[in-house]
Amino acid sequence: MSQRLDKINELMKREISSFVQKEFEFKNALVTISDVQITDDLREGKVFVSVLGGNLEQVLEKLTQHKGPIQKYINKRTNLRCTPVLMFRPDTSAERGVDMVNLLDEVAKLPTAPPEDEEENS
Repeated sequence: MSQRLDKINELMKREISSFVQKEFEFKNALVTISDVQITDDLREGKVFVSVLGGNLEQVLEKLTQHKGPIQKYINKRTNLRCTPVLMFRPDTSAERGVDMVNLLDEVAKLPTAPPEDEEENS
């Protein structure tokens, strides 16, 4: 990925997060924009959303219904040739991390071969 695209992704993440924080209220939920991935042609963008303590599906639905005003805000705040069409996706990286830790714990519990003495091999 190019350095320019990395900067655009970070800019979009910051601006979308700012807009969501100011304009939306999610009852009993902490909503975080965890990542944004814009295509090379800047036409489409995946916005990864994580939700703590609330219903993820409801949050994604609300953001998708209001993507027009979000894109309009992004257009005003950024100096891009075109505003990407945003698609909101669930961020499952935390779940994958927990699964990986659990898997590593299971592997650590497995029996291991006794260490070989180097003196016996000589």
